[in-house]
Amino acid sequence: MITREKLENNQVWLYVIVLIIASGFGLLAPDIGGQLDSTISFVIAILMYSMFSQIPFVSLKKAFGNRRFIGALLTVNYIAVPIVVWLLSKLLPNHPPLLLGVYLVLLTPCIDYVIVFTSLGRGNEKLILMSTPILFITQMLLLPLYLGLFMGADVAGIVESGPFLEAFFGLIVIPLVIAIAIQLLARKVPFGSRVLDLSAWLPVPFMALTLFVVVASQIGKLSAYIDLIIKVVPIYVAFMVIMPIVSRFIAKWFKLDTGAGRALIFSSSTRNSLVVLPLALALPDEVSTLVAAVIVTQTIVELAGELIYIRVVPNLILRKETI
Repeated sequence: MITREKLENNQVWLYVIVLIIASGFGLLAPDIGGQLDSTISFVIAILMYSMFSQIPFVSLKKAFGNRRFIGALLTVNYIAVPIVVWLLSKLLPNHPPLLLGVYLVLLTPCIDYVIVFTSLGRGNEKLILMSTPILFITQMLLLPLYLGLFMGADVAGIVESGPFLEAFFGLIVIPLVIAIAIQLLARKVPFGSRVLDLSAWLPVPFMALTLFVVVASQIGKLSAYIDLIIKVVPIYVAFMVIMPIVSRFIAKWFKLDTGAGRALIFSSSTRNSLVVLPLALALPDEVSTLVAAVIVTQTIVELAGELIYIRVVPNLILRKETI
């Protein structure tokens, strides 16, 4: 019998299988794959709702209960990560669309499957779950600031405000409002609770579906950009190697216990590719494919890295006796 817990715990393998199938489908049937373009926005909108519905926005006050952990979380994600990302970006070609993709995905901490990976890595997943509203709100506020700081006028040259804002409101704000409304409804009537319970099944299958439609529809267009895409892979690998080490020192600095320290490592190293993907797809056609590919490439590298993390973090980087 398939349970939600089994589905979540085995999601990485599901995504790997979907990525392989989508790549083959997109390459062998490019005409059909290209037609999936029209479904991307709809699938992403449902994915966004399903993710947001699991974030405890109505319990936002509780998120500030462990102030030491929140301080460490904000420090690592919005001070340490931007410094590391900026330094790593200096190893890339000065190609604004490429840099935009890297910045979009690496500057935004994950708010969904990081919870499951933290649990598998024997970290305190409850701390991450309660912190997700803070992480989501702060990253949406700070991302434009960092993009402006790192790219300056180059951002204005790429981003067209109309389609960008349309994607932001249509694929992020509206699903977010619906999710919060249902959470509030669930506090008052049983129907709201049933809808919320049903929504909890959606993130994994719709994450898989999103990966399928994006990869199948875009992979045939990547030949012109393959040289650039290959160059970001070492950057993503370096990021996943560096951040656990940095996070380990920050966890010690804030005197976090073992579970909280592991949670901090997973948060700093796991990125929010699916939330920024709609923003990438809203860019002008001549750059959206490259930016989206750079973001999806990070997801592929990250999924492989998480399989290593869940073993290395508790057994090597942050063992219980080290605190």
